[in-house]
Amino acid sequence: MSTEKKYKKIAILQSNYIPWKGYFDIIGLVDEFILFDDMQYTKNDWRNRNKIKTPQGLKWLSIPVETSGRLTNTRLIRETKIIDANWNKKHWNTLLLNYSKAEYFNEFKSFFEELYLNCHEEFLSKINYRFIKNICDLLEIKTKLSWSMDYILPEGKTEKLISLCIQAGADYYLSGPSAKDYINENLFKEAGIQLEFMDYSGYPEYRQLFPPFEHGVSIIDLIFNEGLEAKKYMKCFWNRNS
Repeated sequence: MSTEKKYKKIAILQSNYIPWKGYFDIIGLVDEFILFDDMQYTKNDWRNRNKIKTPQGLKWLSIPVETSGRLTNTRLIRETKIIDANWNKKHWNTLLLNYSKAEYFNEFKSFFEELYLNCHEEFLSKINYRFIKNICDLLEIKTKLSWSMDYILPEGKTEKLISLCIQAGADYYLSGPSAKDYINENLFKEAGIQLEFMDYSGYPEYRQLFPPFEHGVSIIDLIFNEGLEAKKYMKCFWNRNS
C-alpha cells in the first residue's frame, strides 16, 4: 500500500461571466477552486461581462447590474444584483445570431439555450456560478468548486489568500499572473505553501469564425467552434492520461 503523500493544490479567483479558456484551465489544474466573491465589485471588469466574436469584430456581452446607490463603492461581488430580468434572452439571441454557423453550434445549442433561458438568478455571483459549474461539467472538469464565504477571512490581501489555503488544506497555490503585482511571496514561504503562477502563453489557435483570430474571448467561442475537441486547446488536459 502506497504511503506517498497526496498534495493539494488550490486556486482562488473572483467569479467571472462566461470566462475565457484560461480561467477554466486554472480550475482544471487544481483540486479545489475557491470563488472569491467577498471582494468589492469593480465596474468595467470581467465580473459581469465577456467578449465574443461577431462579423463586426469583438463584442462585449454584459449583464446589467446595480451601479448606483450609497453602497456602490463598498458592494461585494456576491451582493451585486442584476437590474434587467431579460438579460438572459438578449444574450442568447446575440449568441444565436453570431454562432449559428459555427461547426458545433447545433450540437450544443440546447445545452446553452437551457443555461440561458432557465437562468432566473437575482445575484451576479449565482449567475456566474451557474455557467462556470455547467461548463465544467460539460468539459468533464471535476474540480471542487467552493466559496470564500465558506471560510473565515482575515485582513490583508495576501493574508486572506494564505488563510484560505491553510483552511482548505492546500500545499500549493496556483495564482493568476496579474497577482504578481501585489502578492507577498515571502508570506507564502513562511506559511509553507508553494506559490505558482499560471502561464497563459503557448495556446494554439483553433477554428474560429470572423478573422483575425483572438484568444481572449469567452470559452463559449471555443466550444461552438471545436465541440469537445476544445480539450485539445486547453492546458489542463494536455498532460492527462487518455
